[in-house]
Amino acid sequence: MSENDGREMFEPESWEERYAGEEKVWSGNPNPQLVADVSALTPGTALDVGCGEGGDVIWLAQQGWTVTGADFSANGLARARRHAEEAGVADRTSWWQVDARTFDAEGREFDLVTCHFLHTPDGSMVEVAGRLATAVAPRGHLLVVGHAPSEVFEHHNHHDAMFLAADLLPGLPDGFEPVVVEQRPRSVVRDGVQVDIDDSTLLARRVG
Repeated sequence: MSENDGREMFEPESWEERYAGEEKVWSGNPNPQLVADVSALTPGTALDVGCGEGGDVIWLAQQGWTVTGADFSANGLARARRHAEEAGVADRTSWWQVDARTFDAEGREFDLVTCHFLHTPDGSMVEVAGRLATAVAPRGHLLVVGHAPSEVFEHHNHHDAMFLAADLLPGLPDGFEPVVVEQRPRSVVRDGVQVDIDDSTLLARRVG
């Protein structure tokens, strides 16, 4: 795979094609770090950026949150909307087509802004984290989770898109305090083989 081919995998056109079929791309289960870090929070309004097929959106809605799912793929959002209806939480969900790389909160604020396994091939996740932070309401939380650099991803040409939790700290605006800055180990099955990876997990609170 060439470098250009690898970068194309991160673009909207690639995901529109990926979500164009009938079969589910993801399990539909909530991401484990979302459950770990959000379960203790008081439900309010939430924004899930890079929501894909809506698994995290649905889980948040089931916990009592009013959730906006955001993604740059129209096909992904259509799937997510359908899955939310099937799960009986359509009345607690709404949808927003937006590219995280150029995200503008447009004055909207949420008690929780969350983003899981969204990776940019040019290493701009620090900037993305800063953009997402602008949508966090006072006393609200930002949760960003991604893959840490690992040989597991080397053959996918994705290494430069990975990050450590601490890498994102410079992107936080003034008025944010880190709550969790961790690499959390997890075993997953990839291509039929069980491998160990780390989830880079940043949870920050807006205090000002």
